[in-house]
Amino acid sequence: MSDCQGLGDCDDERMKRIYEYVDGVLSREDVREIQSHLESCPECAKEYNLECLIRDVVKRSCREAAPQTLKERILAQISHVEPASVV
Repeated sequence: MSDCQGLGDCDDERMKRIYEYVDGVLSREDVREIQSHLESCPECAKEYNLECLIRDVVKRSCREAAPQTLKERILAQISHVEPASVV
């Protein structure tokens, strides 16, 4: 695997490995390799940071509770839908 050195030519396999790094599913050796690459490649480091930011925003969004009024509207709509006939 060639090292892109920030020239933007990292391949899809390298990016897949970075996503696996973010997911925490790599071996210690692979973690060291990816960390080293991120330190030397600004383009991949940028992608890594963006992925971390996106995941953080998604996590925070999933913790927020839906307003009670929304729940009530959804339940009201569900009660108006006729159940499908059972075959």
